[in-house]
Amino acid sequence: MVYAETEAVAAELLRFRISCLTLNTKEESMTTENGEMSPVRTPIHLWIVGVISLLWNFVGVFDYLATQFKLEFYLSQFTPEQIAYYQSFPAWGVAGWAFGVWGAFAGSILLLFRCRWAVCAFGVSILGMVVSTICSFGFSNGLEMMGPGSAVFMAVIWIIAFALFFYALSMRKRGVLR
Repeated sequence: MVYAETEAVAAELLRFRISCLTLNTKEESMTTENGEMSPVRTPIHLWIVGVISLLWNFVGVFDYLATQFKLEFYLSQFTPEQIAYYQSFPAWGVAGWAFGVWGAFAGSILLLFRCRWAVCAFGVSILGMVVSTICSFGFSNGLEMMGPGSAVFMAVIWIIAFALFFYALSMRKRGVLR
């Protein structure tokens, strides 16, 4: 039973990947000044941004998973009060956190696959961050619990999230993402 479900998920992912690779001449080509169609080349910065964002977002995924699975080696860096704070998050706050980190991670992968759905994935990530931030700083004492450095770090995360969203959006508009 599990094998059949795994096989079905793998087949669906393959179909999704193929749909991202399908060439669409309207998106794959740009019109030059003299009216000729020329293929859109993948800029080298896409690979650089994609790999760096994948590594950055992997850290967020690891943080989320290590906290949710209560991995001792990871949680040992926090005080007992901080651990209790994270474990007391309401379900909606944890869901926002999950959408934030997994949306960004998916966006990075889709960016590397040159798939236009990267924009949506980064958008979902930002929506998840809104929920998570409201939970952390609006409905709980996150700033007090984690210290003023957490606000600075959260600002950096927000800046990177919006930068990745607008980068993916610009790559889609230029026809680089299909």
